[in-house]
Amino acid sequence: MENKHVEIIAESPQMKKIIKTIEYIKDVDSSVLITGESGTGKEVIFKYICQTSRRKDQPVVKINCGAIPENLFESELFGYEDGAFTGARKKGKIGLFEMANHGTLFLDEISEMSLEMQVKLLRAIQEREIFRVGGSENIPVDVRIISATNQNLEELVAEGKFRKDLFYRLNVIRLEIPPLRERQADIIPLCYHFLDVFNKKYGKNKGLTVKAAKTLAHLDWPGNIRELENLVENIVVLEPDDVMRAKHLQARYCKGHIQSGSVTVEGILPYKVALEQMERQLLENTKNQFGSTRKIAAVLGVNQSTVSRKLRQYHLDDADVHHEEKS
Repeated sequence: MENKHVEIIAESPQMKKIIKTIEYIKDVDSSVLITGESGTGKEVIFKYICQTSRRKDQPVVKINCGAIPENLFESELFGYEDGAFTGARKKGKIGLFEMANHGTLFLDEISEMSLEMQVKLLRAIQEREIFRVGGSENIPVDVRIISATNQNLEELVAEGKFRKDLFYRLNVIRLEIPPLRERQADIIPLCYHFLDVFNKKYGKNKGLTVKAAKTLAHLDWPGNIRELENLVENIVVLEPDDVMRAKHLQARYCKGHIQSGSVTVEGILPYKVALEQMERQLLENTKNQFGSTRKIAAVLGVNQSTVSRKLRQYHLDDADVHHEEKS
C-alpha cells in the first residue's frame, strides 16, 4: 500500500484534539483502535498516523477484514508453504503480516473477523511471531497494529461476537472520530478543500458561495465526509454555472436544511427581540431553500412585498435571492 501524503481538515475542537493525540503517539508502537461512523474518515486518520510515525519509511499494509473470504483469511494474513493445500503455489506465498514487517498493519473493519481468526491474530500480536499455513517454523514479525471499525466492539464483546482479550490488545489507544454533524466547524473548510481537489482533477474552475457553504454546514450528513465529498464532486462535474449558489443545491440538501436548521432563541430576551431573532432565522432558512421572494412568500403564507421588506430589514437581501414578479 502506497503511503501518500494526506491532509487533515481540523478546525473543530474534536479534530484538533485527535491531531494532538496523534502527535503524542507518533514515536511509540502502541496499538491504535480508530472508531466512528461510516464515512467519518477513519482511513484518512490511519494514513496520517503512518506519515507522522517513526515507521513512516517502512511498509504499510491494509487488510479489509470484511472483504476476504473466511476460508482464505489465514493464508492471506500469514502466508502458506509449498503444498499447504490444493491450488497452492509451489514455492508458497508470503502473507500480509510478513509484508508489513518493520512497518504498519491496518486491520480495517476488524469487527468482521471471525472468532477463529481472532484467536490466531491475538497469538501473533502477543508472541510477535507467525506460522505460515502448512509450516512449522515460527517467523518473527515486528509490526505496529492499527485497526478500525464502525461497530461498537464493547457491545460485540458482551454478545460473545468479539474476543475480550483481543479487544484489549487492540484498544490500547482509542481514537474516536466524531460524525460530521458534531464537528460543524470542519464542514465549510472541507467544502472548499474538496472543491479545490476536484477542480484540479477535472480541469474546472467552479466556485461555491459562502451562503451555499453555510447551508451545507447546517445539514446532518448521515453519510458524513464521504457524502459531502460526493456532493462537491457532483457540483464540479455537473453544475453548468461557474458558481454554485444555495438555490442550486440538490433538493434533498435544501430540504434537509429546513428540517435540521431549527429556529431557536438562546437565553431570556425581551419579547420583541426574541420574535425578531426567530423571524430572521425563519427567513434565512426559507431563503436558503427556495431562493426567490415569490416562493418564500408562498411557503410562509405572507405577501411577497412583506418578504422583500423583511429581507432588507435583516440584511438578507443579497445576490442569492431572486425578486420574481408574481405572475
